[in-house]
Amino acid sequence: MFSFLKPKKQKKESKNQQKNSQDQPNNKVPTAIDTSLSLNLEFLKKKTGNSSDIVIRPLKMSNNPEIKTAVLYVKGMVDSQSINDFLIESIMHTPSLPQNFDRKNVLEMMMEEVLAHGEIKPVNKWDDLFPALLSGNTIIFVDGAPEALIISTQGGEKRSIEESTTQVTVRGPKESFTESLETNVAMVRRIINSPDLWTESMKIGKVTKTDVSFMYIQGIAKKEIVDEVRKRLKRIDIDGILESGYIEQLIEDETFTTFPTVYHTDRPDSVAGNLLEGRIAILVKGTPFVLLVPALFIQFFQSVEDYYERFDIATAIRALRIIVFLISLIGPAVYIAATTFHQEMIPTGLLIIIAAQRESVPFPAFVEALIMEITFEILREAGLRLPKAIGATVSIVGGLVIGQAAVQAGVVSPAMLIVVAITAIANFATPSYAVAISARLVRFFFMVSAATFGFYGMFLAFLMLVVHLCSLRSFGVPYMSPLSPFISEETGDTFVRKPIWAFKERPQMVSGQNKIREGKYQKPKPPGTSNMVNPYAEKGDQNES
Repeated sequence: MFSFLKPKKQKKESKNQQKNSQDQPNNKVPTAIDTSLSLNLEFLKKKTGNSSDIVIRPLKMSNNPEIKTAVLYVKGMVDSQSINDFLIESIMHTPSLPQNFDRKNVLEMMMEEVLAHGEIKPVNKWDDLFPALLSGNTIIFVDGAPEALIISTQGGEKRSIEESTTQVTVRGPKESFTESLETNVAMVRRIINSPDLWTESMKIGKVTKTDVSFMYIQGIAKKEIVDEVRKRLKRIDIDGILESGYIEQLIEDETFTTFPTVYHTDRPDSVAGNLLEGRIAILVKGTPFVLLVPALFIQFFQSVEDYYERFDIATAIRALRIIVFLISLIGPAVYIAATTFHQEMIPTGLLIIIAAQRESVPFPAFVEALIMEITFEILREAGLRLPKAIGATVSIVGGLVIGQAAVQAGVVSPAMLIVVAITAIANFATPSYAVAISARLVRFFFMVSAATFGFYGMFLAFLMLVVHLCSLRSFGVPYMSPLSPFISEETGDTFVRKPIWAFKERPQMVSGQNKIREGKYQKPKPPGTSNMVNPYAEKGDQNES
């Protein structure tokens, strides 16, 4: 019926193709570096738009003025003193060359005899040269040579190593990652001094060409998971990577879930501990947060400090975190269900007090809780975005003033204010910020279920949540492992934390062939004799003798 439209459409498309072909320049972009220094510099200026931050320093060898060279680097991204002392000065004091010297061998001679620098490599393609130049390396061109030299001179202003502000611990190392990829890799290697710690690097992002590396311990990490990580990273096709969150969203197994399936941390000791269990660390240049895969649900309730304290103290604290998470998840929902549908479950004295407080409140319990939850979320977001000097003040003072004013105005009851405040504080006690945000979102789902069907609705919502968590995977590993599927040997590092000397094997779902992490007979034992050492008795025996 509409076939008469097709020729016009095809004709229009052919015209657009002809127009695009006419707009394209006839001259081809060179792929290989030319032997002419002037042509190379002209193409480089044209490609970079003659940017003012790219320094081009023409030089002549001191005793060989006919050989022209050029040193190129980007201001602010290099170590200027290293360039001046070890590159420019070395070139200007080059020994004289014989008259019949082949200019094609000048670069080889400079690498072996002239340049006093550690990391130097030749390059003959522009696709390899531009990323190196814009990453902080220095490029040396020589007239007549079909190649250029890349000298590692990265420098510039960088943030120093500081204490972690997102995962604060009382006991343990105080250093955290920075935005420098090389520094972060070195910090992990300082902890794990093993040649089996392997690192693979690649560039992701067609425009940004961001350096991305992933680390794993050969033999401990499962080969299938390493291959899957490599495959998913190489599959990424995007203009730019600005933070590790980009990588996280592009490699995770399930996107339609509020719960994170990739763990992130800015602590080197946390990365080292997970590498020793068989996980893979993904490091991205420009961010201090390192991704760890595969991630398990119970992992987000663990802290590195748990393994630095005694097992009984760590177990008690970890159990407290689980209780705190449940409170942050269903706190307001329990209050809504009890006051709306199940008043008989509340003690009589407390029920009378709650009823007297709610007598002047015009809203049902669900609307009351919804108003307070949204208000606290606004205050929390405002305190997070404001400068540190006034952010905490706005959160605390705003909460007190608004809460007190809301109670006096009869908008909410004091009991509801207490419940919402305890829920907000419990949410802050969760070690992982990613899981805390998930609880904040799922909390509203529980509130709606409680307002609709009471405790029955909450029980149904909890079953749906458990089924959803059990269906998740992180790089093929069950998210709820070792609880689902249940692995009894590994439950000693879930809700409880068994002693360090009892960690015989690594997690089965994560580790590879090398599953043994400590030898036999590691449990400490008291001395063979139970007699107490009495120094005074020894002195008395000596005096008698």
